[in-house]
Amino acid sequence: MIDQFINFVIRPPRADYNPEQYLWEKEFTLAGRQFKRQDLELTNARGHKLRCSHYLPSPFPEETPLPCVIYCHGNSGCRADANEAAVILLPSNITVFTLDFSGSGLSDGDYVSLGWHERDDLKIVVSYLRSERQISRIGLWGRSMGAVTSLLYGAEDPSIAGMVLDSAFSNLFDLMMELVDVYKIRLPKFTVKMAVQYMRRVIQKKAKFDIMDLNCLKVAPKTFIPALFGHASEDKFIQPHHSDLIFKSYAGDKNVIKFDGDHNSSRPQFYYDSVSIFFFNVLRPPQISSACSSKLEKYYDLGDLKVGAGMDESLLYEIITGIETESTNVPSSSSAAPRVLMTKPVSELVSEVAPLARLDPMLTRNIRPDSDEQSNSQDKPNGQSDECCSYTSSNRESWGRCSSLGGSDEESSADCTAANNGNQEKKKQKKQKKRDSTTPKPKHEKLEKLEALSKRLRLCILKRVSHRRQGST
Repeated sequence: MIDQFINFVIRPPRADYNPEQYLWEKEFTLAGRQFKRQDLELTNARGHKLRCSHYLPSPFPEETPLPCVIYCHGNSGCRADANEAAVILLPSNITVFTLDFSGSGLSDGDYVSLGWHERDDLKIVVSYLRSERQISRIGLWGRSMGAVTSLLYGAEDPSIAGMVLDSAFSNLFDLMMELVDVYKIRLPKFTVKMAVQYMRRVIQKKAKFDIMDLNCLKVAPKTFIPALFGHASEDKFIQPHHSDLIFKSYAGDKNVIKFDGDHNSSRPQFYYDSVSIFFFNVLRPPQISSACSSKLEKYYDLGDLKVGAGMDESLLYEIITGIETESTNVPSSSSAAPRVLMTKPVSELVSEVAPLARLDPMLTRNIRPDSDEQSNSQDKPNGQSDECCSYTSSNRESWGRCSSLGGSDEESSADCTAANNGNQEKKKQKKQKKRDSTTPKPKHEKLEKLEALSKRLRLCILKRVSHRRQGST
């Protein structure tokens, strides 16, 4: 049982993950802007390789250094925990650097030290960023073990612009004493302190640090970096009073936020908003250029259509423009082509194009060479064409086709009715003439009647289409 508790402190479950699946992509779009993930390896003082990732704008602005926030994960975490930080900070021109601490994730090392050795890993990262001329100010964002790491390092480096400390513990010895009760480790009360002393020696031998030295209350009074504390009110692993103790003894500008949830629950949106405002104030990132801001406005003006993830918005506009242009090129269509307003959301353009796209097949079927009409009419009984059937039939499908052409116009509907009545009269006349004479009629008379019928139908269709186009424009 004691050995399990020791492993719980220095060898918790280790995150084993695929960076291509759990990190942001090498090239990605966020809030209408392009960003990239730059992977690298750093070596700490103990010779362990640290796997790191830096999220940057693509391309990086020339001669304009940007601030950076280093995200420090918890004892069982990894650099994938910084994905939410990237979403919050990158749109504000704040780059995000994240790493797997030694003994965590894909980095080298066998044990974690809950902040003691991780402080040295953080020092290596800060030195690397200082050597890069692209980075201006540096901030720290830590959670649990990462919060303690940030606080321990911040006491040594006053050049850090600001820190967000989420669920930090005051000192490790008191935390271990509390965890014995929380997790109901079956030990007699008089032997608890003896057991902790035993664990202290084992941890010192394996992980090379003394749990009695890991005390944030010793460094908080000597730290003057602006800090934002956060803690979940139902946290049973690191109870909220730990942050209260650090907050009271902290010497710098400070603020604290309490929220619902436990140690590992997702943080509420108002907490992320507070973090974003805090880093914006202490890091003072450069303002986004007017060109970028206009692109952002166009991006957010796209309505409910999600085109940010890998879809080319200009290509979408070209497709929509092509559909409308193609629809106006059909013979006998309106000569005034509808204009595509580039200021409209894509969702509205799609809704406008939809009825036109449905209309084009009808036009191409109804307006055909006279030879096609002759062949089709000869195949039909009583000289009736497909178009005539579709408009005079009482079934729902053909009525839907007719009403889709704009049946609300009274004048056009009257013309259609007149054309239909004329068609019925012609049918009666044809039947009567067939009964009176058995000799076949000349072929040119049939053609003339079919042409007259097609002209009337064409007139009906064009009036409805013209009314539809005028209403839409």
